[in-house]
Amino acid sequence: MYRKNAWKKYEDKAPVMDFAEDYKEFISFGKTERLVVKESVELLEKAGFKDGNKATSIKAGDKLYFINKNKNIAAFIIGRKPLSEGLRILGAHIDSPRLDLKEHPIYENTDFALGDTHYYGGVKKYQWVTIPLALHGVVVKKDGSKVDVNIGEDPSDPVVGITDLLIHLSADQLQKTAAKVIEGEDLDISLGSIPLNDEEKEPVKRNVLAILKDKYGIDEEDLISAEIEVTPAGKARDYGLDRSMVAGYGHDDRVCAYTSLKALLDVDDLEYTGVCILVDKEEIGSVGATGAQSLFFENVVAKLAKLSGEADALYAVRGIFEASRMLSSDVSAGYDPLYASVNDPKNAAYFGQGLVFNKYTGSRGKSGSNDANPEYYAWVRRTMDEAGVHWQNAELGRVDQGGGGTIAYILGNYNMNVIDAGIAVHNMHAPMEIVSKVDVYEAYLGYKTFLTAKD
Repeated sequence: MYRKNAWKKYEDKAPVMDFAEDYKEFISFGKTERLVVKESVELLEKAGFKDGNKATSIKAGDKLYFINKNKNIAAFIIGRKPLSEGLRILGAHIDSPRLDLKEHPIYENTDFALGDTHYYGGVKKYQWVTIPLALHGVVVKKDGSKVDVNIGEDPSDPVVGITDLLIHLSADQLQKTAAKVIEGEDLDISLGSIPLNDEEKEPVKRNVLAILKDKYGIDEEDLISAEIEVTPAGKARDYGLDRSMVAGYGHDDRVCAYTSLKALLDVDDLEYTGVCILVDKEEIGSVGATGAQSLFFENVVAKLAKLSGEADALYAVRGIFEASRMLSSDVSAGYDPLYASVNDPKNAAYFGQGLVFNKYTGSRGKSGSNDANPEYYAWVRRTMDEAGVHWQNAELGRVDQGGGGTIAYILGNYNMNVIDAGIAVHNMHAPMEIVSKVDVYEAYLGYKTFLTAKD
């Protein structure tokens, strides 16, 4: 159902609201890629999925998952048709813009212990000051043991944060552009101000290190081989007096990750093998061993091809991918009436109108875009309409206003049919993003429809 308000579809809004409650729990816990993978494994195993690396054969109905370096996960329900006839793939990314602690992060300055950071992904740096922040991640010691770090989420925990210049002394600061009002090297978090009771140097820093040693058993040098992410503290919340929206950190793109994963969990007896692949590093170009450009997904599908009896599994992957169809599940910029000038209203994504299809993303001259084939787009439209799913089309703002990318083009490189399909978001890349509950639910229905659709 194209360009219709999806709320009107629901006299009983309980299904929408109940789904949102589960999603809020997911996103409140899943502040990092590792936490999303951990949470996903729990959901998958509860639904009967098994570790695919232990499989010795596959048959229709088998449910398998594969993990890559604790920051990617790919889940499969094997369909009745052979793999050679293609997969139905839902792909989303689970990294979000944030701050990362540097390798030598802790230092002391004028009786303050501070943590040095490097921002990750596209952020407006001024949005990250004067808000409660939490620390999440893992520290790996030289002996290979891992220590999970979580400070700032429990109500009894302290939080950290980044200070800003008081308005009384900010005459010069306020003359700077928004890009420069807070510099990247100034995004350092406050960690403490109590010194150890001795005459040694840097007593406040050493007190903070002593706290970490007591709580986690780690030394300063261990922070070199650590991955500590600084995220907004606190749970996702209902937004709006009518509770129609969700405010939280990381909707981009964990809202599509959750709806994609939940769609796979809630289908069965598939004709085509259904897949949900959740990847890392999209916000910095999908690079590296855990990004969408990694060979992880290709290798996993090759394993399945071999288990299905293919003599040349690597060659078979090429044919499997070429026959596959994918929804690149990523968010779109929601039309904001306060900033209407950056949008083409005829081609914008609106809250409450359901799943958003982006034929192309990219910037300016469609640079970096997949640009889906109209034949495939027509099949998607028909499939959604026949199932009564509310959907809309959009592009990411007016031409020459900016733009953005997704993982669609990477899978498109395999000659696969791919189109972007996601959820409209306000405040994208901010510490607090906003989505509409009914859009989240319609996306879930749309993803289920995609997995179960006939030719």
